[in-house]
Amino acid sequence: MKRMIIFCMFFFCSTMVLTETSPRTLKYKQILKKIEQLESMVKEKDAELLHTPENPVEGCLDTAVTCFQKGLQKLQPVSSQDNPKFTKAIRIVNRFTYKDSGEHCESTCESYEKKTPKNFLKSFKNLIQ
Repeated sequence: MKRMIIFCMFFFCSTMVLTETSPRTLKYKQILKKIEQLESMVKEKDAELLHTPENPVEGCLDTAVTCFQKGLQKLQPVSSQDNPKFTKAIRIVNRFTYKDSGEHCESTCESYEKKTPKNFLKSFKNLIQ
């Protein structure tokens, strides 16, 4: 009987471990959710166009992430009422990091096309996904 109980406990624990989501996955889901929130709060009219990396090559992902982080600082909320939520969302999205592969990238932020803030955020979301 003891063996049966121990086996059941082991089986239950092992299935719980297998279904648990990794902290990294949770972090990325949180960042994606915040980017979606920013899309609805960001000022689009009379806003500065931002350098938007699209489909960066493998060795340039670090540069692309840096460009997105610089661009995030230039985003403005539609209304001042959204400012605390907006600032918090920017802070959370800015936590996204990418470990460089060590390759040298020839492109810079200025080499990417400038786009509207909403298109900028959509491209950032695509990069994370």
